[in-house]
Amino acid sequence: MGHLGPYLIGIDGGGTGCRAAISDRAGNILGSANGGPANYTSDPDGTVRNLIGALGSAARNAGLDLPELANVPAHVGLAGIVSPETARALAAKLPLLRCTVTDDQVTTVFGALGDRNGVVISVGTGSFIAVKRGANIRHIGGWGLQLGDQASGAWLGRKALQRCALTRDGLAQNSGLTTRIWQDFNNDPAKLIAFAQSATPADFATYATEVMAAATQADSQAIEIVAEATAYLSLCLETTGFSKEDHLCLTGGLGPLFAQWLPRTAQNRLTGPRGTALDGALALARQMVP
Repeated sequence: MGHLGPYLIGIDGGGTGCRAAISDRAGNILGSANGGPANYTSDPDGTVRNLIGALGSAARNAGLDLPELANVPAHVGLAGIVSPETARALAAKLPLLRCTVTDDQVTTVFGALGDRNGVVISVGTGSFIAVKRGANIRHIGGWGLQLGDQASGAWLGRKALQRCALTRDGLAQNSGLTTRIWQDFNNDPAKLIAFAQSATPADFATYATEVMAAATQADSQAIEIVAEATAYLSLCLETTGFSKEDHLCLTGGLGPLFAQWLPRTAQNRLTGPRGTALDGALALARQMVP
């Protein structure tokens, strides 16, 4: 049985990977580690394995044994946590007895804004937008690729492959981006179809940075994809009631890449996030300390 100890545990996970960190009560990181994909809805068993693996590596890096951490306050912010039931189910599978679980939106917003009011646009493999007013947080998006995740890495990548199909049918003009992507499939439609049928969001997202880079080089197809993504993000900002008094943080692996594409009014309110989702998880773990 572990002891409480002077430690805190924070874990952040999404479709591309997870991160675990152990800190002291002052917030100094004692050990951290990365792990594999951790979307609980997509792969519950794989998520648990990857979280425990990352936590075990973080413990070793901190000079600790995993059983020593059993009673340490811990918070997990994870993609795919869609209900209190899924949160409880995940917590029960982890070797942590004092563990709270939320979706990764909560930890992202808490890490980025801290005690400030504002809006967070989080774009990684998936996407969501959140507005924070005092203690109240409203979320937009986060529905997953089947229903939404507009502007996300998975969405950008899937859009790029759809454009490839349209160009082959003569319904869209070929571009450097679509020509390059076709090379991955030896210009064989059957190979493109086979990839798309089995691709995970993380698989689609492997093309996202290429789309964003091509847009900055005035690639016609990439610009149209990014314009559609930006229109969605701008609509979300409008819906949140975003004002000149709000801070705007772009987070996630792709979020900052949208800065140059947002409306000027939004660009003028951009501010760096105070921390990451992992920082948010550690801060929420700290709230559990008596």
